[in-house]
Amino acid sequence: MRKLILLAVIGLGIVSCTTQNINNTMDLPKDWKHTTNIYEVNIRQYTQEGTFKAFEKEMPRLKSMGVKTLWFMPVTPIAQQNKKGSLGSPYAAADYTSINPEFGTLDDFKHMVNEAHRLGFKVIIDWVANHTGWDHVWTKAHPEFYLKDPDGKFHIASGMDDIIELDYKNPEMRKAMIDAMKFWVKETGIDGFRCDLASWVEVDFWEQARPEVETIKPLFWLGEFDELETPEYGKVFDASYSWSWMHKSEDYYKKNLPLQDLKDLLIRYSNIGDASMRAWFTTNHDENSWNGTEYEKYGVITKPMAVFSATWNGVPLLYSGQELPNMKRLEFFEKDAVKWTNTYQMADFYKTLFSLKSSNPALKGGDSNVITYLLNTTANDKILAYVRKNGKDEVLVVLNMSKEAVDFSIQDDHLSGTFKNIFDGTKRDFNTGKDFSFKVSDYAVFEK
Repeated sequence: MRKLILLAVIGLGIVSCTTQNINNTMDLPKDWKHTTNIYEVNIRQYTQEGTFKAFEKEMPRLKSMGVKTLWFMPVTPIAQQNKKGSLGSPYAAADYTSINPEFGTLDDFKHMVNEAHRLGFKVIIDWVANHTGWDHVWTKAHPEFYLKDPDGKFHIASGMDDIIELDYKNPEMRKAMIDAMKFWVKETGIDGFRCDLASWVEVDFWEQARPEVETIKPLFWLGEFDELETPEYGKVFDASYSWSWMHKSEDYYKKNLPLQDLKDLLIRYSNIGDASMRAWFTTNHDENSWNGTEYEKYGVITKPMAVFSATWNGVPLLYSGQELPNMKRLEFFEKDAVKWTNTYQMADFYKTLFSLKSSNPALKGGDSNVITYLLNTTANDKILAYVRKNGKDEVLVVLNMSKEAVDFSIQDDHLSGTFKNIFDGTKRDFNTGKDFSFKVSDYAVFEK
């Protein structure tokens, strides 16, 4: 076991330090993209009103919590033909350049974005380029923009009969799509896009779209794809999803897989290099509604998994209500508001992590100056420990990934010196001892 872990340490150290994706056509993510976090906003379920105006009142609280980037689920009108449930899916658009009246007006959205910018947030919106709803304005004005079945009918997207797929072989459709994306940047001043099912759209569209849209301003591009599965998309996007990690970590907890499986997967992600980043999360709108809350998925390791998401190389992503924490699955096609209280039990937890993420250079995402070392412990089958280094700056993370209490010690020369626990302020000199006694669900994060 020690040999495997040492190999992992060497692999991660070399990869994080030197590997570059020489085929990447975009610059490395710069400035705020290195240190940001993303908070996904489900406007429909966020408040009883379910409007931009109502959400706007929540933004000072989120700023206080350390949130940096707000991602809004689709804000476009929802198609009514073949819609799901009584309200339909936000991912079945009826028009790419209008506002869903359920949420308010375009002026309401602009006001919210301006207020977000005043508070210091970046704003990105969901962009659903693969498909539309059945009665999107293009189905009447430009039916040639769509894929057709042999019988001439619109082609239904895989497994989802409320949406129909667009034809990316049509250059006029591509131009119209790019113009629609430009509309939101010009009219509302947003700072980027979260691109839904990005790998369902030909990669050369994104290669075409990004530079054209960015003639207006530089933007942040988060793609819903896993770079381990579709690496060519990493050439275009600043960050991508970590689906493989999310599924493997859930299986690890529910099916008692070896912890080494997770460590091996992290090495694979690190081997991608730093020309792009990964987004790490314990839940999102799809996972919460269809597969269960983070507590259903991860049980006693939910908080250690959240610490991991905020401290590993990449971008942490949080979903509406996790700061409560939200313990229920939210309906997707019906009104089902988050049950807010005046108590946000997890807010200080996330504030502490987000503050460290934004302030400590050792936690910069997509920065080749940062080296990440998996650490050897006397409980390698239960403990995930790693130190991230950027020059003199170091952050140590130790997570109990098991379902039991663990006494262990770190046995690794990559850890030395005095560190401060970011949660309780206590100091430890790891030159004099590296012993730990963890209860179930325990975690520790130290700053050198």
